Amino acid sequence: MKLAIFAHCTVDTITIGDKRYAQIGGSACYCAITARQFKFDVDLHTRFGTDFPSQYLTNNGIDVDGCNVKDSNTTRFAITVNGADRTLALENQCKLVPYTKTNADGHIVSPIFHEITGDVFDSIKGDSNFLFVDPQGFLRQKNQQNQIVLEHTKNLDLSRVDGIKVNPEEAKCIVDGGNNIEMMKAIQKMGVKYVLMTNKTDVSLLVGDKIYSITIPSKRIYDTTGIGDIFSAAFCCTMLKEKDFLWALCFAGGAAQAALDSKNVGLQKIPRRGAIQTNASYFYNMVNFRDV
Repeated sequence: MKLAIFAHCTVDTITIGDKRYAQIGGSACYCAITARQFKFDVDLHTRFGTDFPSQYLTNNGIDVDGCNVKDSNTTRFAITVNGADRTLALENQCKLVPYTKTNADGHIVSPIFHEITGDVFDSIKGDSNFLFVDPQGFLRQKNQQNQIVLEHTKNLDLSRVDGIKVNPEEAKCIVDGGNNIEMMKAIQKMGVKYVLMTNKTDVSLLVGDKIYSITIPSKRIYDTTGIGDIFSAAFCCTMLKEKDFLWALCFAGGAAQAALDSKNVGLQKIPRRGAIQTNASYFYNMVNFRDV
């Protein structure tokens, strides 16, 4: 099976306490390498500059032909991690990701900072059999200090989107307030079948008139960068393979837990499938659900 991913790669400087790490990342990298753990072929639609070490992707069996642009450096973020929270500052932005038609089984659109235009997003919708969206990059703006902040938008069209992952802050930028369940239902009314909300260790999935919930064990959290992308790719790959949203939820939670358990930084935290599956089996027996 094949997964198409539309997002930027990055070169990040991650600060945790008094330690700093230079890491490659971005949704494109985290989603693509996670998909490879699920034995998916990856059709990667991204852009990066000559300052990006693309061999890390090619060594994982990911084709990056045509992704390199010679007149623009890679998107760069300075990321400060403090437990489950983090702050981001944009240091450079690469060129936009263009649309290219693909015969993939499913698509992930996960921009990090406006690299996917509305026209490209619309074209992907018309091309996809299963479309999963992480809207963070559609919602982000930068302040005068180049720090990333979220901004409310009424321009995000979620029609023809099958699944979405948001946290409460992102949901507030898409719909007009309410508690978490009310915001999930409002997003559902925009046409999304599978609405996922991650609220630190609490994960909820709205399907129809039921919410399914799991709780990731509360442990010492080291680097959270890319956890949402690992989660999204695991959910999407499992949905495409198994056609079962409960297993998809459990595999997504299992992937996030395994990544956090690794205590690794950057892409090194992407877990092996064996660890993901062990955690998923645990979560499958622990799912709570209720009518809403």
